[in-house]
Amino acid sequence: MQNKRKKVSLGEFTALFGRLIGRMFKGHPFLFISSLFLIVFGMVAQTAGTVFVGQILIDDFIEPSLANGVAIDSIRGTVLGFADVPLHVAVIGLAIIYALGIVSVWGYRTMSCIIGQSTQMKIRNELFEHMESLPLRYFDTRTHGDIMSVYTNDVDTLRELTSRVLPMVVQMIFSMITSLVAMFLTGAWALVGVVLGFFFVILSTIFAVTKLSTKYFIAQQIVLGKTNGYIEEMISGQKVIKVFNHEIEAKAGFDALNEELCKNVTKSSQFSSILGPVTNNLSNLMYVVIGIVGAAIITSEAGLPVESRTITVGIVISFLSLGKAFIMPIGALSNQINMLIMAMAGAERIFAVIDEPSEIDEGYVTLVNATEDENGNPVESEVKTNRWAWKHPHSDGTIEYKWLRGKINMYDVDFGYVPGKIVLHDIKLYAEPGQKVAFVGPTGAGKTTITNLLNRFYDIEDGKIRFDDININKIKKKDLRRAMGMVLQDTNLFTGTVKENIRYGNPDATDEEVINAAKLANADGFIRMLPDGYDTVLRNAGLGLSQGQRQLISIARAACANPPVLVLDEATSSIDSRTEKLVQQGMDAIMKGRTVFVIAHRLSTIQNSDVIMVLEDGRIIERGNHNALLEEKGKYYQLYTGGKADPSAEAMPAK
Repeated sequence: MQNKRKKVSLGEFTALFGRLIGRMFKGHPFLFISSLFLIVFGMVAQTAGTVFVGQILIDDFIEPSLANGVAIDSIRGTVLGFADVPLHVAVIGLAIIYALGIVSVWGYRTMSCIIGQSTQMKIRNELFEHMESLPLRYFDTRTHGDIMSVYTNDVDTLRELTSRVLPMVVQMIFSMITSLVAMFLTGAWALVGVVLGFFFVILSTIFAVTKLSTKYFIAQQIVLGKTNGYIEEMISGQKVIKVFNHEIEAKAGFDALNEELCKNVTKSSQFSSILGPVTNNLSNLMYVVIGIVGAAIITSEAGLPVESRTITVGIVISFLSLGKAFIMPIGALSNQINMLIMAMAGAERIFAVIDEPSEIDEGYVTLVNATEDENGNPVESEVKTNRWAWKHPHSDGTIEYKWLRGKINMYDVDFGYVPGKIVLHDIKLYAEPGQKVAFVGPTGAGKTTITNLLNRFYDIEDGKIRFDDININKIKKKDLRRAMGMVLQDTNLFTGTVKENIRYGNPDATDEEVINAAKLANADGFIRMLPDGYDTVLRNAGLGLSQGQRQLISIARAACANPPVLVLDEATSSIDSRTEKLVQQGMDAIMKGRTVFVIAHRLSTIQNSDVIMVLEDGRIIERGNHNALLEEKGKYYQLYTGGKADPSAEAMPAK
């Protein structure tokens, strides 16, 4: 299944992280570089302030004042190489350093927010745009909730990473670097040894705990996607659940997933929660050890001249802050590592969708608006004519134009959803323009599969399908689908007005064309009775309408698209018998002059079909019109009368 996940190596993790950073840089290169500069500057300012307080303010001003018994205002110190600097100038310099640090922090956090939100927006846009290019097979093999989880949970963790975690990680890293450099410059190697010793102890602890928590954070994201998928499925099927009293079983299924999610979240939180207290207490212990070691060294060197001492009070005080500034980011980083792992798990799922191969379309035959020359041949037109022709470029550079008529032929077609497992066998079909072709047969016989092949939602294993004598593999998919209209058993209405929903398949349709399409489908009457007529806004997939009314709008949508080929997949299954007669009249008007493929379980709706094809186990076993098939007393006779087929008329696969 798609939710199974292989273990990601360090190299793959690094590549994934680099890919994400590359997107952030590509989106805002100037802001990205500027934010890094401000982070570095802010950490330098923070470290400089710490050093200033310890080694300048204390060693050059406070300690001489106490030693000599003079007012501190009269002391002159050395600041940044400048001698004889008074105290108030030094304090102003310290204030300027901290002010610049504050401005830097504000600047890089603002820039990080802009970069993070912009990256999130672009990734979500790219996800949706790419999703629109994916083949139908992708959506047939994944739950809607799992796909939605990529847009919500995974993108949200990515936003947290780009706008908060990454800037903090960079800030902490530079804080450690600047603190370490400042400690080395003091030359107090004993205190440096204390800090580095605690550093390695804390680092070893973090690695041990993080190794345990990583797998649970990754599993958390995967199970969260499964849980969302289950919830989406249960909500959409709530009516069925209540009808069959399946609430207890549905709750048990949710409890199992929720229990697994709870276990992973608890374990990951349990391990990650240990890190904070451990690092804090170890850093506090380091604080004490620095004070003890520093005091011991100062005491032992008390009789030495000032210039011979290795450690001063100011250095010890600086180390107390610098050591914290060096150690504390490790604990903060350890907490962010868990978020980083979650975000990388989300990024992996996001990029898995983005990297999913788009629907392949090698077609080069297109549909163009056309006018008619004096000989009745199509001529390409730059303006809308409502007449269409195939534009067929040939390898020799010539272009052939052929009227769009709606002739469909299938020659010896085999097909399987899974390679090597054939579900349609040797399908032969001949539909002339204007003919009505019906498919009947038991569920799973392959009726809907045939119509999916006509639209190239799936590609055939063997054989050929021709549209107006053109191999459909040569026709661009968008143009092929523009030439076909579909009315499905499951209606899909979108948030918007009734008029917009009818115009869905033909955005250029005028209001008059929309109304005429609704009249053809006999939907005009109930639409005008809605609160705002055609301008009534539908929400929640038209939940305020009956199933039959939603189906009528769907039929009107197909009529508005005005395609030469129409596929009706149980189009009247949700309409009562009285409404069906009205719809059938409209359907007859819609179907006039079009090639129509009808899938129906109500055999009364297909009696006037030019040819009826009976399918069983993926094969066409009978074909003919209504009367001819009844006379054969085969499978169709059995379906129509509810009786038994004549054993002597047991049908062989139709030729």
